[in-house]
Amino acid sequence: MLFSNWFGKKKYRSVQEQVNQPPSNTISTSLVQNITYLHSQFSQTPDLVVRHFIIKKSGEQAALVYLNGLVDKSAINNNVLRPLQFEMGDGNAVDDITVDVGQIQSLFTWPHVENAILRGNSILFVNGQTKASALGTQGWPQRAIEDSQIEVSLKGAHQGFVETGSQNIALIRRYIQNRELKIKELVVGRRGNTLVSILYLADVANPEVLKELEDRIQQLDVDVILNTGELAEFIEDNPYSPFPQFITTERPDAAASQILQGRFAVVVDCSPSVLIAPAAFMSFFQNIDDYSTRWSISTFIRLLRMFAFFIAIFLPAFYIAVISYNFEIIPVKLLLTIGEFRGRVPFPPFLEAIIMELTLEMMREAGVRLPAPVGQTVGIVGGIVIGQAIVQAGFISNTMVIIVAFTAIASFILPNYDMVAAVRLIRFAMMIAASMFGFVGIIIALMTMIGHLIALESLGTPYGTPFAPVRFADWKDTFVRLPLWTMVKRPLGTRATQSQKQGSNRPKGDGK
Repeated sequence: MLFSNWFGKKKYRSVQEQVNQPPSNTISTSLVQNITYLHSQFSQTPDLVVRHFIIKKSGEQAALVYLNGLVDKSAINNNVLRPLQFEMGDGNAVDDITVDVGQIQSLFTWPHVENAILRGNSILFVNGQTKASALGTQGWPQRAIEDSQIEVSLKGAHQGFVETGSQNIALIRRYIQNRELKIKELVVGRRGNTLVSILYLADVANPEVLKELEDRIQQLDVDVILNTGELAEFIEDNPYSPFPQFITTERPDAAASQILQGRFAVVVDCSPSVLIAPAAFMSFFQNIDDYSTRWSISTFIRLLRMFAFFIAIFLPAFYIAVISYNFEIIPVKLLLTIGEFRGRVPFPPFLEAIIMELTLEMMREAGVRLPAPVGQTVGIVGGIVIGQAIVQAGFISNTMVIIVAFTAIASFILPNYDMVAAVRLIRFAMMIAASMFGFVGIIIALMTMIGHLIALESLGTPYGTPFAPVRFADWKDTFVRLPLWTMVKRPLGTRATQSQKQGSNRPKGDGK
């Protein structure tokens, strides 16, 4: 009895092993064996749905497999199951599937079947066939297209990217309706199999830059890429630089504008933002509204942004250097006023500035993490109450509160969030240098920053272009923004193969 039970269990295990391990990962002709193997691979997956039915045309047994929640059930019932169960097709119902779905793909190996199921396809197995059919019935939860919350535009389009890669690509195609807009798809991750799409103009974009970008993405060996920020950190040229080396945008019109200049847009599925590469330092001070307003107004705003950039980095450091080392350059009346306010402050200027800057950073993070109505209250009330109380307590001088307020306002002017984050970090380095060596320390830190910008690259393209290396032709769209009809060529910094962008003629009215 024991021997027979042991033999029976061993025989049962051998049969199960044969079922669970199909030879060479190929699909079996047995529908039962295919479904059994599928259940073994997707164990503890209650959302895996298997629907058995008979194909009316051929009379063959079939099964439709999908993950509940990743498919459009209406499309499955009306466009797949109903035609196969109740309608007679013209020809073989297996080789010529009579279903009304967007895409049908034949699969012959189990890894392809598993990936297709996880991507939201429904898989059709037919008894006697050594292939499966992946039907495009995706229908996962997704939000509607809304305006970007980070990149606010006054005169531009009010559409932002969403978490579905195919919709993001469609939004870009709406702006670039040209057959030269090409898409190269890559799959990244051992577990997540994230779909990464590279969009570019084939007759404009540089193929060497494309190959460099593609090679870096293909060499990634990670479990999964969840968003564009993770991808950028893996493939950027210098991971230790505080400056962003890729432009991150949530606006399809901004992405289309960059593609037309010869750059590449990297769309990561499940991420509501798109990477733009290669990037230049001046690109982070440009906004899509710059091209929707008159060129004179845009030039003024850009100069204001550059002024705000230097204020946000150097103003606290300048204050520390003046008060600690070079107070003789301050006019006497102003010096007496500052001295009156600082008379009760027990801390040196550097520690005073650090306390205020850290307080500002904590208030900023508190305002971001809390719900919107509460966050605004924390920002306004917290700034007034804490600022007034800390001055009256004698911990901080009125002058330092003014300095920090100007610095915060200057950082809010910058249009790119990644550059703002870099400025916040560099500001502390400048304050440390000023506290140690005064103006000499600020100059050394400034020279170090400029040298770093000159040496930095984005996908092998100089980050400091068009100033390092000097390219005077590109200065029309940097600190200033000349009229659009004068910018007839694409920026040299993108290394585009087709430089001509438009003609230089401009229609003239009666006034000439």
